[in-house]
Amino acid sequence: MSYTTSYYHIVFRTYRSEPTIIEEHEKELYAYIYGIAKNLRCQTYRIGGMPDHVHIFVSLPSTLSLAEFAQRVKTATSKWLKANPHFPDFNSFRDKDMIVNYIKKQKEHHRKKTFVNEYRKFLEENMQYFDEKYIFSDD
Repeated sequence: MSYTTSYYHIVFRTYRSEPTIIEEHEKELYAYIYGIAKNLRCQTYRIGGMPDHVHIFVSLPSTLSLAEFAQRVKTATSKWLKANPHFPDFNSFRDKDMIVNYIKKQKEHHRKKTFVNEYRKFLEENMQYFDEKYIFSDD
């Protein structure tokens, strides 16, 4: 039988990098994430971060994909943060009605701003660096 160990340094940021993780209560959050990882049979080496992001250094069992681990941590943590009074400013998802209305008004919206300009601004606001020849070219 062979033995495999993979180490991952994972960084989750808050919505729009807003400083919603209150330093006074961050250890509660880290303990919660540690519990999720432990339940998934992961080895956690360190959890830490800042008000707008969390770092996790972990190894996963061979039966758990990185994508599944990230999804499970993000989903559970998001629900926990929303319900925890120590993190009142945490917001993980835009209001559903706002998104529905945004989609309804696409024709009107794009009379003022093209898709390319809007997408470029979205990428820049979220610090996603890109080469325009790969994003906006049909070649």
